[in-house]
Amino acid sequence: MSSLSKELLREYVKEQKFSTPSEVLEAMKEMFRDVIQEALEAEMDENLGYSKHDYEGKSTSNSRNGYSSKTIKTELGPVKIDVPRDRNGEFEPKIIAKHQRNMNGIEDKIVSLYATGMTTRDITEQIKGLYDVEISAETVSNITNRILPLVTEWQNRPLENTYSFIFMDAIHYKVRDDKQIVVKAAYVAIGVNLDGEKEVLGIWIGANESSKFWLSVLNELKNRGVKDVLIFCVDGLKGFKEAIGASFPFAKIQRCIIHQIRSSMKYIPYKDRKAFVADLKQVYTAVNEETALNNLIEMKSVWGDKYPTAVKSWEDNWDNLSTFFAFSDNIRKIIYTTNVIESLNSQFRKVTKTKLIFPNDESLLKMLYLAVERVEKKWTRNYKDWDIVRNQLNILFEEVLSKN
Repeated sequence: MSSLSKELLREYVKEQKFSTPSEVLEAMKEMFRDVIQEALEAEMDENLGYSKHDYEGKSTSNSRNGYSSKTIKTELGPVKIDVPRDRNGEFEPKIIAKHQRNMNGIEDKIVSLYATGMTTRDITEQIKGLYDVEISAETVSNITNRILPLVTEWQNRPLENTYSFIFMDAIHYKVRDDKQIVVKAAYVAIGVNLDGEKEVLGIWIGANESSKFWLSVLNELKNRGVKDVLIFCVDGLKGFKEAIGASFPFAKIQRCIIHQIRSSMKYIPYKDRKAFVADLKQVYTAVNEETALNNLIEMKSVWGDKYPTAVKSWEDNWDNLSTFFAFSDNIRKIIYTTNVIESLNSQFRKVTKTKLIFPNDESLLKMLYLAVERVEKKWTRNYKDWDIVRNQLNILFEEVLSKN
């Protein structure tokens, strides 16, 4: 602290004539409020590009539009501030975020603990141990509910107009609905943009798997700005193919080979599994589709009579199973399995394992959203050899990509 600052502080103390520690604390709260208030005003000046009342320096159609009052919790106690607003609704303060009402770290800690999958009872015990503060399970729930506007904003954010790949899958949970416990699916879509970067495009809670539901999801993606998708990578869930064909008719579809293998193995007894898998491997590792189809015919001659259902599922889904044969190994490795979304689902399972039943859809959605936030922080790299992948996509999808 400079000598000038000390002199000013001494002068301030002399003027205030403090007689009790509570008076000092109240004065500190006022100083804190004034500093925060000035920081907010400075942020607004920077956002608009001109200072308050400096109309000559104004070069934007946007302008100030009064204030919104709110009380924030701090280590000094509750402090009331006035957050400036702009007419276009574009101002996003940084020092006090839009939905932030706490600056002492407790609420952030609660949300952080909730994101790891801890129960509300465990969180209350943690907070008691860390801060010596008594909070109820209901308070924990109310605090975590404050992220719901962020979830809505995230779920409706604009997307890129073209994605190289979109992976889609669903994971199921028990949710209380109208006083009944029902099984609902959390539908997830992960997009890989033209730079090879991954992002979760959205999470949708639905009651059943159907082409109608998936069509509504895909139409929502279109309404958020997605115009073209080169390849969809999907599990064998009902309605995928029909919905994709109706919304993105020029997109390729690759059904997950790993899921298809698992589905086939349900019909094979243990004694024949090793031999069956060896023959099956000759199909999905073939150098091209012609060889793969010949190997499938050969496999059918060996196993078709004994296990017709296992073989027939490959024949029935061949159009979508064989898509990846048209591509090089660099692209095949990306699209032949939905491992990227399986990895995300494993994180979902990790944070939801303590929740046998969710009280409502919002409770499930906010926990999955927090899990996505944690996972996406680790997605710092694009796919390996992406320059090679992108060059091949440019050639194979020249007509679509030439529009970008």
